[in-house]
Amino acid sequence: MCKTLLSSVLVFVLFFFSGELFAQQVEVELGPDQIGLNETFTIKINVANEKIKSYDQFPDIPGFQKQGISQSSSMNVINGQVTSSNSIIQYYKPSRKGEFSLPPFSIEINGQNFEFEGKTITVTDPVSSGRPRGNTGDPFSDFFNRSQEEPEYIELDDEAFFSVTVDKDTVFAGEGFNMTLAFYMSETNQAPFNFHKPGEQLDNVLKQIKPTNAWEENYNISNIDPEQVMINGKRWVRYKVYEATFYPFSEGTLEIPSIPWEMIKYRIAKNPTFFGSNRQEDFKTFYSAPKTVTVKPLPSHPLRNEVAVGEYQLRENITELEVETGEGFNYSFGISGVGNINAISPPKLLPGRNIDTFDPNVRQQINRGYGRVSGIKEFNYFMTINEASEVNLGETLEWIYFDPTRAVYDTLRPTAIIKAVGESKVNQAISNRRLGGIYDRIASEDNRFLNERYKYYFTVAINLLLLASVVFLAVIIIRRK
Repeated sequence: MCKTLLSSVLVFVLFFFSGELFAQQVEVELGPDQIGLNETFTIKINVANEKIKSYDQFPDIPGFQKQGISQSSSMNVINGQVTSSNSIIQYYKPSRKGEFSLPPFSIEINGQNFEFEGKTITVTDPVSSGRPRGNTGDPFSDFFNRSQEEPEYIELDDEAFFSVTVDKDTVFAGEGFNMTLAFYMSETNQAPFNFHKPGEQLDNVLKQIKPTNAWEENYNISNIDPEQVMINGKRWVRYKVYEATFYPFSEGTLEIPSIPWEMIKYRIAKNPTFFGSNRQEDFKTFYSAPKTVTVKPLPSHPLRNEVAVGEYQLRENITELEVETGEGFNYSFGISGVGNINAISPPKLLPGRNIDTFDPNVRQQINRGYGRVSGIKEFNYFMTINEASEVNLGETLEWIYFDPTRAVYDTLRPTAIIKAVGESKVNQAISNRRLGGIYDRIASEDNRFLNERYKYYFTVAINLLLLASVVFLAVIIIRRK
């Protein structure tokens, strides 16, 4: 058995640079120089008097496949002095016979990097189970007369799956559909699982499944929490890793391929013991079923390419229903409901009404949850009426949208009627209004008369010069011929 112990010189150097003396001592135990094709090779890292809080990936060995990782710990008391040891064991299975080289390698443990020597491994024909095995056990394995043999691990059947779900198979262009990526486990599942690099996996998965021709409203899941769900009358535990609502811009077909999702699945010790690890880390990859979402075009309409799509209602708010002519008032045209709130455009102003309006201030609020996107978008107008009259705002503003549930176009109009009283302020409004154009130059332009005769003489001179140029070119052309 090859053992490499970090020397005290390394500890002294670390102390010199860091200013602290680390009590952590690390040693490596490599498997035997020769194993059978039906045996496993191990790399075991022992850490004395320190818990293993973090560790890096074990090295790859050409001709071998990683089989899983197990951990163990032990404690010893001698003359009142307590010592402990924590171990990590990486298992390797040979894929063929031959001679293979494990090069020198380094592993970062608890934030420190440790260098270890390699060795040459010879893989022979399969051997019988009676052949003595090399000492790959815990150096503290004789504590309480424990056996030095590694425990045998078995894989439990699981009731689990990974799924990509959509709440609608067919939508209109602009209508939203919800997409969820989640891992499911039955409440009766006995196999232990854990997530393996979910953030890194999710980044790769989203590159494959995100529609490019659609607006995304991401629910921004930051914690993977369990929740109880019922599927076909059976209780399951769901772990959502991603959820979003997509709004396709145009008709067509959205293809969501089958995607892989890797989970850590632990193998359980066949004969559990009080000391040591009773489970071994392994991996299992689940595959989701592919999905297809069909996007239909909106029915024929002059504003088909401009209207918002969703289920909306009007929420209006006005400061007062009776105003003095020429005095302004505030009116809020609020659109609330379920749909792409970002895509809501301002209502249309109808011409020919006795009312002046200014560009609105816009405020919106978006809520993402329970598998849908809802909210409100408010357009706050400042309006004035300059002639005494009653003005129906329903004849001034309107907003057209498409309702995908009823598959019809609909219009939201205000119901408020404003009564303006007082003298006419039409002329005052005109004088206060910016005329623009040539009127803006009145104050800066010269008001003296210009002599138009000079302009006439200048035009005649230019024309004579052009005529002389044409005659000169004609003479040159004739002479060359």
